[in-house]
Amino acid sequence: MATTDDSFNGMTERCDACELETLHEVSVQIRTESLKKENAQFSREPYRVRECQRCGNRSSQRMNNA
Repeated sequence: MATTDDSFNGMTERCDACELETLHEVSVQIRTESLKKENAQFSREPYRVRECQRCGNRSSQRMNNA
């Protein structure tokens, strides 16, 4: 679970690689999931992307599955 503290960015989360609570950069990306050109406009889904500012480990999760 994400928490905030008095750091500049304020977002700390558990990093699976570091096994510590570290600062993370968090963003949302819209990804097209269909490989078929005619269906691509209907298959876009939001993903939560996070990157550990300590080790650089990146992970993403489909927000509909969060």
